[in-house]
Amino acid sequence: MSKLWAKDYEVNELIEEFTVGIDYILDQKLIPSDCAASLAHATMLQSIDILTSEELADLKKGLLQILEEHAQGRFEIKRSDEDGHTAIENRLVELAGEAGKKIHTGRSRNDQVVTAVRVYARTKVLDIIKDCGELADAVLSLAEEHKNTPMPGRTHMQIAMPSSVGLWAAGFAEELTDSIRLLSAAWDILDQNPLGAAAGYGVPLPLNREMTTELMGFSRVQNNVVYVNNSRGKMELMILDILDQMTLTLSKMAQDLILFSLPEFGYFSLPAQLCTGSSIMPQKKNPDGLELMRAKAGTVSACGTQIRNILRSLPSGYNRDFQETKEPFLKGCDITSISLKMMTLTFRELVVNGDKLRAGFSRDIYATDVALDLVASGKSFRDAYKEVGLALDKVEDQNPDDSVMSRTYTGTSGKLCLDEARSRLEGLMNDAVKRDDTVNRAIETLMGQPVDLLIR
Repeated sequence: MSKLWAKDYEVNELIEEFTVGIDYILDQKLIPSDCAASLAHATMLQSIDILTSEELADLKKGLLQILEEHAQGRFEIKRSDEDGHTAIENRLVELAGEAGKKIHTGRSRNDQVVTAVRVYARTKVLDIIKDCGELADAVLSLAEEHKNTPMPGRTHMQIAMPSSVGLWAAGFAEELTDSIRLLSAAWDILDQNPLGAAAGYGVPLPLNREMTTELMGFSRVQNNVVYVNNSRGKMELMILDILDQMTLTLSKMAQDLILFSLPEFGYFSLPAQLCTGSSIMPQKKNPDGLELMRAKAGTVSACGTQIRNILRSLPSGYNRDFQETKEPFLKGCDITSISLKMMTLTFRELVVNGDKLRAGFSRDIYATDVALDLVASGKSFRDAYKEVGLALDKVEDQNPDDSVMSRTYTGTSGKLCLDEARSRLEGLMNDAVKRDDTVNRAIETLMGQPVDLLIR
């Protein structure tokens, strides 16, 4: 067993520990993606006579066995391996003999890891889009169920104007839908094949990048081999920047739910099974999931900042600094995924307390409506504003339900246009399903195995 770069010396143990870091742990996530990319590369090598048909068959059998070992938790990556790519090649040498020593022909560990991360990220991003779509669907369903349920609108956290649960919820649903749109656009950029760049300058062999592109189900080749190298980390940052936007929305949703489920408000109630208890206070039911959602949104943002600071001053060409971009990317994706699932569960189980919401309509919430009524009768808005503002004690109470429905133009509580919002969401989700099907078919054809075993 040896390192991919092994020659006639051993690296100092401290340097090995420092340079390897936790890559040998992180790379367990990338084993299926690396195996798929390796088989695509081997298939291409056979087509240009670097490998024989028998060698390719041996390599495929070996890669499938590695996949099985990985699925069973038996595929070990040692620190001495440095990373999963070395562990795979060493295992292939055991399983396929000389063919295992040939699979790296025309490939650098650099474009190997870029490709493995790209294959993994392509599917992971689609999974996050689906998770976000499920949350947006849950929030839209709440908006539809309570589209006419009055809810006090607030600015500066003070009572402001009449609103509704439907308006509040649908606002978040449309915000999430736009985040999906951004992530879908980023996926289009992500969906290009980096394999064949080698160390960033190509190799003097007739590598068929179009072939590996088709085999892995990418929509196109990432053309310039220098750009392939320079995009390492930057592609991941592009995704994390959008996940930052997405979790920023989740954090605001969480904060609203924490606030409005306080006994002093009581607008919403969180079921006990979504809360945790106190070790000292028997009565406590704490919204710890929502509180951690606020914190985890900050962690996702920090993941992006970490990569940005790594890349900021690097020259073009490969630099070992890129290794440090892997952990924050994987971490940011995983946090976003479970956060979306947690918020979906919360919104599907959320209890809306209509009586408490209506009770929150103090008389002064109608002040602007009264001023606008005076405008409708002929007064200037400034005079009406002053008249009402100087006589707030004379503002009469109104029916909260009527006030919510009095706003009738597009996007207001009386005209939420939920059908249009749902149509936009469904269009994006249908696109994601089509993309996923395309990727799955290509990988399954390449490997002859169910895609869930390979990537997810």
